[in-house]
Amino acid sequence: MTSFRASDSRIVTSRRALLRGMTVASVAMPMITSPWSGALASLHQRYEDEPATIARTKEGRSISRFRYHNAERRWSLTEVVPFHESRFSNPALHYAGFVCQQALCAYLLDVGFADEWNAQHIKQDIAKALAYANACGFGHDCPDMARLAVVLSPYWKWGYHYDDWEEDRPQTGGFIPATITPLVRALVDRVHDVTGHPRPKGCQRGPQ
Repeated sequence: MTSFRASDSRIVTSRRALLRGMTVASVAMPMITSPWSGALASLHQRYEDEPATIARTKEGRSISRFRYHNAERRWSLTEVVPFHESRFSNPALHYAGFVCQQALCAYLLDVGFADEWNAQHIKQDIAKALAYANACGFGHDCPDMARLAVVLSPYWKWGYHYDDWEEDRPQTGGFIPATITPLVRALVDRVHDVTGHPRPKGCQRGPQ
C-alpha cells in the first residue's frame, strides 16, 4: 500500500490556503475557472456529468464535517461488528463502501461541490468519487485503494444476497476484511488531514 510522507503536510497547507482564498471571494465559480479545470473537464466528459460548480459556503463546510464524522463513527463500529472474519467479505465490502462514500463526499463538499450534485452524479460510485477527489487535490494516489474503489462500486451490490450461481455474484477482487481495513482507515485519515475537520469525540487515528 502506498505510504504518505511528512512532506504531505506542505501540500495540505497549500491546499487550505487556496481554498481560504476561494471562500473569501464568496463567488460561485464554474469549475472551468478552478485550478483543477483541466482534470475536471476530462472527468465530466468521461462520465458524461453535468459540470459542477465550486461554491464554498459555511453550510457546505458544516455538511462536510457531518459526513466525515459519520464515516469515522461508522468505521469505529468495525471493532464490534463481525468485520474481521474472512467469510464476511460481502457485508464488509458493503460496510466499507458506505464509509468511503461518506468520507469522499465530505472532501468534495469541503472543496465546494454541492451536496445535490454529489447525490445526482456520485451516488454510490466509490471509484468515481475518488477520481473527482484526486482531481481536486485530494492527493491519495494509493493503487490498492484505487483497486478497492473499483470493486466497491456501486457499493449497494454488496448488500444483496446472491444465490449459488457464481455468475450472479460480484467479484471481490480478492479483498477480505483484513486487507480492506487498513485501506479504508488510511482514506478516512486522509480526509481528516486535508479538510482539517476535528475527529469526533472518542475517535483516534488508527494504525497506518
